[in-house]
Amino acid sequence: METKLNVILLAHTPDPEKVVASAAKLCYSSADIEDLTEKQTPEKVKAFLDRLSNYGHMSPVEHISFTFGIEGVSRSLTHQLVRHRLASYSQKSQRYVAEGQFHYVVPPAIAEIPEAKALFLKTMADDQKAYDTLVDQLTAHHLKTLTAQGKSEKEARTAAQKKAYEDARYVLPNACETKIIVTMNARELLHFFNLRCCNRAQWEIRECATQMLKLVKPVAPTLFADAGPSCLTGPCPEGQMYCGDIKGVREKFKNLSK
Repeated sequence: METKLNVILLAHTPDPEKVVASAAKLCYSSADIEDLTEKQTPEKVKAFLDRLSNYGHMSPVEHISFTFGIEGVSRSLTHQLVRHRLASYSQKSQRYVAEGQFHYVVPPAIAEIPEAKALFLKTMADDQKAYDTLVDQLTAHHLKTLTAQGKSEKEARTAAQKKAYEDARYVLPNACETKIIVTMNARELLHFFNLRCCNRAQWEIRECATQMLKLVKPVAPTLFADAGPSCLTGPCPEGQMYCGDIKGVREKFKNLSK
């Protein structure tokens, strides 16, 4: 069954911009921390964050974090996502969770070509059939062995199914849908948006990153005001790999939260 991307902002540091402003202000003040935080009005927070951005002083931004629930994405996407190492991840396990009638992501370019989509869907159905068959065969094999070792019927079946899942999953495709919870601090998020909102990023993770950015902008509007691909605030860093549409990209992210 086809699936679609869904991103939810599950949690974030309370009053995140005030936390960042207080942490930054502390670096330049001898005042007590409690006094610093009490004096941070919304106007002062915005003004200080604007200066902070101009200075390039980014360490205070690491004090706030955002947690996202992401579903309707492929294993192909999460293989890219976990390369961002300054983050925490919890992903649905194919070892412990059976993929009975797994969902999958259909790339738009494939969906546009009837013959290609038909082949893709047939392959997904064939993969499902192969997975189900392997699970049954492996479960029966392990059940016989574990029962012979003296385990009870219930214990043996539970262990046999787990062993079956962890090996049968090898036949599953990159398109197989997965779910993941991701937590990043704001500095890593800004870096993530620089790379993954870019037109040069793979289409699925680009859409995921864009949805994540849309969710954090209302929470910390000053901090994420210029968030997005690197070309929003400077020249394109891709050199000869430039997408050729810097004007369109800037217009898109200017209107992102509207």
